[in-house]
Amino acid sequence: MGLRLPIRRLCRHYLFAPAFLIFFLAILVYVYLQPLAEVALVRISPTSTQVVLQTEEYKENKLTEIHRPIPHRFEKLHFSVKEDVLDPLKVPYNFLLGFPLLQRRYLSVGICSVKRHKENYLMETVQSIFSHLSSSELEEMVLVIYLANFDPTLNTEVAGELNRQFGTHVAAGRLIVISCSKEIYPTLENLKRNYNDPNDRVQYRAKQNVDYALLSNFCSDLSQYHLILEDDVHCSKNFLTLIKRYVARISVSWATIAFSKLGYIGKLYHSEHLPRLARFLLMFYDEMPCDWLLEHFYRSQTQTEIIRYKPSLFQHIGSYSSFQDKRNKLKEEDFQEELNNNPPADTITDIEVSEDHSFQNAYDGNGFFWGKSVTSGNYILVIFKQPVLLKRVHIVTGSPEYKQDILQSGYVEVGWGTTKESGKVTCKNGTRIGDFSEGKLDVDYLNKTITHKVGCLGIQVTKTQLKWILIKQIDIWIANS
Repeated sequence: MGLRLPIRRLCRHYLFAPAFLIFFLAILVYVYLQPLAEVALVRISPTSTQVVLQTEEYKENKLTEIHRPIPHRFEKLHFSVKEDVLDPLKVPYNFLLGFPLLQRRYLSVGICSVKRHKENYLMETVQSIFSHLSSSELEEMVLVIYLANFDPTLNTEVAGELNRQFGTHVAAGRLIVISCSKEIYPTLENLKRNYNDPNDRVQYRAKQNVDYALLSNFCSDLSQYHLILEDDVHCSKNFLTLIKRYVARISVSWATIAFSKLGYIGKLYHSEHLPRLARFLLMFYDEMPCDWLLEHFYRSQTQTEIIRYKPSLFQHIGSYSSFQDKRNKLKEEDFQEELNNNPPADTITDIEVSEDHSFQNAYDGNGFFWGKSVTSGNYILVIFKQPVLLKRVHIVTGSPEYKQDILQSGYVEVGWGTTKESGKVTCKNGTRIGDFSEGKLDVDYLNKTITHKVGCLGIQVTKTQLKWILIKQIDIWIANS
């Protein structure tokens, strides 16, 4: 009865009673429920029988240590709902190779790796990363490998081999190898069997979620952006520069950009988001596979759909999965080891465009071109902002979903600039470089036959067709002057 009478009088005599009630209830919820939620990161020594939880005790405005018995001696990851919720988790990491960075880089590349019984691809993957970057790109990145074997001896052996092959990169601060104790992992036993997966599969994917959480947490202060890779990939040449250019062009807010469509290969994040990504993966580690969780993560950050760069910058090369060494034949369809460097250009066409599938977006790598009412004499022009010396031109029309939407008859020409005759725009002094065959055109070594720079590239339609035209990709390589 102590609190009921004052509250009843307030409700009867004051107009602000509803607001007061809400405020009063909020205080009650905070006072009674907050201590139940308040836990912090702890590290238990091998001889300890108690866990020390730091919680705020407001008696006499002093911080009090509360001791609670636990059944086992181990380290656990916990969270505080009041302190450091946006900061990295204070996880004890083992530095096997490398040292903490003194200065943030543009990109950190993170790889989790475990020993496979049949084929291991880690060394090949690391070689591909370093060999496909220029010296200036190497100065802007750091590669972090999290060795996730529970056997410390095995991790030491792998780190030793990495040091033998890539010691110069370790010394230059471009390669860091870390591990964590098995004791900080949450339980991997008796987990929920979602999707009717067998127990060993559930355990494997749950551990993998924790692996990537610990890796992401470690990388949160190393760079501006963070790229997740697997330990069995090949990279496109100069992939860092291509990522940098693409990120600079994006004007909308984003949480994840995909530079590969497979699993969690080639997923880019803001490094400042990594602490919350780590918490997200740990919170749902036993719910579903990591690639599914990564999709839920970007949606939880109000990104409604994935932003995908094409073509893929990374190719999956592993023939055997790290799970029970099962066969794995997943491949990227549009991976190119040496990507085009489409020079800046404006595009025009007299083909009616379907919705927002403009040719400019296709040229810039932001989608595909889809046109309708294709008739003989239609054209698409690429007008370079600066004259360029062409090496190769590769154009693909149609797609697996719309196989018939190809350019059935046409050719490509290049010239000095544009000219308009009888309402038709073409390349000035145009030189025909090749014809489409089954919707594709690929002409290489153009600098051997056209030794001067050109300002225009044109696609000319030579036959009316009933089907629409879908240009999946247009790639232009520039030769060194």
